Amino acid sequence: MSLTGTPFLCTLVVLSVAALVVPLVLWSRIRGPRVLRAAARALMLLFAQGTAVALVFTLVNNANNLYDNWADLLGTGDHVQQAADLGADGTGGISLKRLPKVRQTFAPATGPGMGAAGGVRVTQLKGRVSGVNAEVYVWLPPQYGEPAYRHRRFPVVELLPGYPGSAKAWFGSLHAHEQLEPLMRDGQVAPFILVAPRTNLLAGVDTGCANIPGTVDADTWLSVDVPKMVMDNFRAQSAPRGWAVAGYSAGAHCAARLAIAHPDRYRAAVSMSGYNDPIGERDSLTAQNPTLRAANNPYLMLRRAPVPPRIALYLSGQPHDGYEAAVAMAQIAKAPTTVHVVYIPKSAGGHNMALWRPQVVPAFRWLTEEMGARVTAGRAAPPRSPSTAGATPAELASGTASRAGAVRRR
Repeated sequence: MSLTGTPFLCTLVVLSVAALVVPLVLWSRIRGPRVLRAAARALMLLFAQGTAVALVFTLVNNANNLYDNWADLLGTGDHVQQAADLGADGTGGISLKRLPKVRQTFAPATGPGMGAAGGVRVTQLKGRVSGVNAEVYVWLPPQYGEPAYRHRRFPVVELLPGYPGSAKAWFGSLHAHEQLEPLMRDGQVAPFILVAPRTNLLAGVDTGCANIPGTVDADTWLSVDVPKMVMDNFRAQSAPRGWAVAGYSAGAHCAARLAIAHPDRYRAAVSMSGYNDPIGERDSLTAQNPTLRAANNPYLMLRRAPVPPRIALYLSGQPHDGYEAAVAMAQIAKAPTTVHVVYIPKSAGGHNMALWRPQVVPAFRWLTEEMGARVTAGRAAPPRSPSTAGATPAELASGTASRAGAVRRR
């Protein structure tokens, strides 16, 4: 049975109920030697505790899309077929324009929330350059199938989850497509194609979305193979003008890193609760030695760039959870790089889906303004810490809480 499937969840519910009923019925009816009776009762208690823990874990996993399947959970999944040294640009000298078109077959994606707002589709992609073989989820905006838009190409946002995390998380947990679909219909948000590729490529480690010869070419998978597949199969705008990347937690780190590394592939990036130093995720391959850490630190990458990249960055965070990293980026940004910092107060909640879910709409409103617009100089100054003023957690997390009566904390 699938780890995230309804049959497995229902089975656990039935077993959990049985684990409560059986001791009530049999506790005093067990016969035999005292040692055997004690052992039988201990087994019943262990079974009850085990099923309860398994049920709670499954509910949490389904709500947060941490592990997509048994291989991810058990650490046996490996989606890397080869990891050649592809050089600084991640192409290995291959002329991407000369590669044959990638024609993919898509099927309706299964799982909680995947059928909402027109439905998410999935395909298994074999990356010709990266050597990665993994699934990619795609959601098309409501205008995509309308006759009036049949000749129009649409902007794309590549969505990256945290670690551990499933590519489904943006749809199943953050409900990005459900939140954005009505706003796209009303013209409040641009009709973006949403693309969520697998980022958990190796068992038990976070790739840091980087190319590490001999181990993984995650950067190339995300910034070369996946975009080529999307542009070959859908009416997607070309890079970099029509492409952005967004992520939360470890995915936020990746989003900023990819945009800074490849301004020729991405115009903008959204980073929610991200970090600069790869050591922010201790299971990251890029945190294993000082050279890799420095080479994959977005702050250092931006500061050392020979020419400031023409990108726009949306960085949100709480104190000690992304905010300081965002401010540091804003302080070193030089035109044409722009950085928009969103301060999220501690009262909005912790490092979880409930914090990031309300940020989806404000982030995409920002993307709507930035995509295709001429990037100009600008940077965000650290804001004063506002009073919550009776704001709801969703308003606090999205940065839309009223600042009426805001006071400076001492």
